[in-house]
Parts: sequence; C-alpha cells; structure tokens
Amino acid sequence: MSKDRLSLFDTTLRDGQQTQGVDFSAADKVKIARALDELGLDYVEGGWPGANPTDSDFFHSAPQLKTATFTAFGMTKRAGRSAANDEVLAEVVNAGTPAVCLVGKSHDFHVETALGITLDENLANIRESIAHLVARGREALFDAEHFFDGYKGNPDYALACLDAAMKGGARWVVLCDTNGGALPTEVGEIVHAVCQRIPGTNVGIHTHNDTEQAVANSFAAIEAGARQIQGTLNGLGERCGNANLVSIIPTLLLKQQYAERFQTGIAVDALPSLRSLSLMLDEILNRQPNRHAAYVGSAAFAHKAGLHASAIVKDPATYEHVEPEAVGNERVIPMSNQAGRSNLIERLNKAGIEADPKDKRLARLLALVKEREDQGFSYDSAQASFELLARRSLDQLPRYFDVDRYRVSIERREEPDGPVTVSEAVVVVHVDGERMISASESVDPETHADQGPVNALARALRKDLGRYQSYIDDLHLVDFKVRIIGAGTEAVTRVLIDSADAAGNSWSTVGVSPNIVDASFQALEDAVITKLMLAGAPAAR
Repeated sequence: MSKDRLSLFDTTLRDGQQTQGVDFSAADKVKIARALDELGLDYVEGGWPGANPTDSDFFHSAPQLKTATFTAFGMTKRAGRSAANDEVLAEVVNAGTPAVCLVGKSHDFHVETALGITLDENLANIRESIAHLVARGREALFDAEHFFDGYKGNPDYALACLDAAMKGGARWVVLCDTNGGALPTEVGEIVHAVCQRIPGTNVGIHTHNDTEQAVANSFAAIEAGARQIQGTLNGLGERCGNANLVSIIPTLLLKQQYAERFQTGIAVDALPSLRSLSLMLDEILNRQPNRHAAYVGSAAFAHKAGLHASAIVKDPATYEHVEPEAVGNERVIPMSNQAGRSNLIERLNKAGIEADPKDKRLARLLALVKEREDQGFSYDSAQASFELLARRSLDQLPRYFDVDRYRVSIERREEPDGPVTVSEAVVVVHVDGERMISASESVDPETHADQGPVNALARALRKDLGRYQSYIDDLHLVDFKVRIIGAGTEAVTRVLIDSADAAGNSWSTVGVSPNIVDASFQALEDAVITKLMLAGAPAAR
C-alpha cells in the first residue's frame, strides 16, 4: 500500500521568537536552521525579513540548507496599492527565499474591524499577493489567520479566502487556529469540509496550544485529509505555545497507525538525534529542559514505583510505549521512598555497581535511601548522589579527599557606588595526608558582580585539590535549585545542583540541612567526587 506524503513545516525561528523572554540572535537562528535541515524537515521558516534587525541580518547571511526549503514569512499586500508597490511585501520578496508564506485574514470580523476594509478587498489582496509571488518563481503558502473561528462564524467567506489563494497559485493553504481555542472534533470536521473543496495535498494545519490540544488538533487535521503540519521545537510560541514537533515527529514515525499510512522526509534512524535537538534549543535559550516532556524528557522513561520497576525489568514494553533509545533517550529507574529491591538492583546495574542480589547490605541500603528521603533527600532527582551513597554502602567508593572543615562569612560594606555584600569561603581538606587550605570570594573576577556565598564555597572547594586539580578544572555548575521542606522550626532546606563538564557529562547531586550553606556544601562535595569518578581519577594514596 502506497503511503501519503506528509510535509513538516517548522516555524521555531518565527513563532518561537514570539515566546515571552525568547530573543534569538542571527547566529542562534543559523544553528537551529541547520539542525532542522539535518533532521529532515521539509520547510524551515526563518522569520519576517525587514521586521527587525535580527531577522534582516539572518536573511542577509542565510544558511545553505541541504534538503529543507528555506521560507520567508510576511503578510499579504495592503489595500489601495498593488502587490508590486507594497514595500512591506517587497522586503519579503527581496529576501530571495525559494518559498514565502503570507499571512492574511480569513475571519470576516477581523477583515472589517481590524483591517477596516471590505471583504472583497481582502480577497483581492490575498489573490494578488500570492500571484505576485508565483510570477517571481516562488513557492507560495497562504496562512489563513483565525481560520477556525472565521469558518464557525461565516464558513462561506473563510472558504472564499482559501479559494482566492488557490486562484493566485498557492501551493499550500494553511488553516491556522490562531487563538488556540479549537478542539479536535471540530478541527476534524472543518478540515474535512475544506478537503472536500481543496485537495488535502494543498492543505496544511497550524495550531496553537492554548487548550493543550495543539498536537491532538494536528493529528485530527491529517486524519481529516490535511497533508502539511506546522509547528515548533519544544512547542515554543507566544502565550501557551504551538504544536510541538518534538512530540509529533516520533508519533508519526513510531506509531503503527501513522507509520503505515504516512511518509515524511525524516528517516527513522534520524530519530535518536531528536532529544539532542530539543536540548540544544533549551541550551540556546538558557532554559531548564522540561523533565517530563514526551519522548525526550529526562523523566519520560523514568519508572519510580517498585511494582512498575519489577515489571520493567521483565518486560520493558509493559510501561513504555516506545523504546527510549529510538528517540535518543534512556530508561531511568530512580531511587525513592517508593522503591523496591527491583528498582535498587536495576539502578545499581545501570550505574555499573556490582552487587550480589543476596548481599545483605542491599536491604540496609534500601532502608537508608528511604530514611534519607524521609529527611528531605530526593534521589530520583539526584542520581549522582544516589550512586555515591550506594558505592559508599557497598564499600566501592574510592577515597579522594577528606573535608576537615569549611567556613563562610558574609560582609556588607559601603562603597562609593552604594552598599556591597561580599561572601568569603574557606575550605580545609586533606589530600594524600597533606592539609590544604583554600579561600575564595563570591565576587566574579571579570564582571565584579557578587554571586553569593554558595558560589564562593564552590570556588574554594575546587580551587586546590592537589593532584586532583587537573581532573576538575572543566567542572562547572549548570543550575542551583533550593526548596524548603516542612514548616516551622522543623523545616529543612533541600539543595539540588546540576553540574557538567567539557566532555558533555552532566549529573545532579543533592544536599539537605536546616542550613542552606551546609546543604549546598553536601551537594557540591558530591558533585566534585562524581566528577573525579567520571574522569577516572585514582584513589588517594
């Protein structure tokens, strides 16, 4: 049976930049565009030429894409002038992209109220703008803004807008759920009606996620006949975001009911790069990845409860709808106060920790994990600290250094530019029998900004570890999270620290104490020990 070809259109570089707090540089856009092209997307929309300096710079030095069609975005011409004499449309055309997507109103209310023109004038704007692109050899797409609300209010006019685009020579008419309020059933019904009038091979879907239905609406549309899906990486976009291509793509390729019927430009063997692509976007945006994101989140295949873990060991398919490796992810059996022996053994094996299932120390380790989680520790969020605890309990933890003591002092003083708060930390350790004292301030030597007592403590701990110093020079802290556990006088502080190194390793450690500095030091010490283990540092003499 022949498969229908689905076109995948990415709008991350435009829609994604509408997200509050997101501001791509031209270099960021080049990096993302090349990664999307490498994955196998059909279209990569770069933004709106002339709309802002970043987009203008990006189109001026646009990357050469291997397979994806590079696309510019703009709007249909304004009423009262020809397409050839509209300077806004000219900016888009002059970008020289092989394809151009023009947005236009398809809801009669917006035409008359927002644009202040007649319905016929709007139809002429659509038809003539698309024809202008086609006459210049460009592939033309029409983004029908507010289409679903427009169809529900005046279906004849909404369809007439699509007809105008097709008469102008549009390759695709894209139905946009602009406010994200449509539901799958009505999307299916409306798209089906459109495809009775216009071939589905010319119909696309562009959904927003304001009711958490964007992915579902995209699939409802292709079930109804549409053959192009537009979306963004990680569902990025204004308000609640857009349809998440990171969820849509693996569903299309790995779920039988879609894989048997549809073909895309993305190969199944390219899917393992999907997680790294998702993480790359978060890294560019300096955002914490969503641990619970479908397919690619670090907890997407985490099995916490003991009963689930027992089943996972025997048959992974019991609680996993796809193999984690298929999308570049991995199975995680975290330790927690819900854990059973199956979790423990599976987690130890994965960490490379040898343990006899009959070893009596395992029962003591399991009890210790539960006891410490009752105290506020969270080992499902700090795998590295769990592994250190397990190795210590099983006498498999190399001894690198011993902490004698540490001290943190905070000073507030008046400076000419105003009051300044500076922290100073001193850490005393023993390495190979030698006592070493390191001190550090919290002030960044380059920016001269105060970075707080925990930063001073981290600098002091990593400042001089004798022969181990070269092993930790590339260690850096990625994130620092604090949570108060409990209430009143019995409350404790939990600190989670994410660390990374130049080799691409990343790990999380935890500390708990009534004192935030002490909790931070526990997590910092675990982070340094983990780094020494990853680097293969020899144990102390």
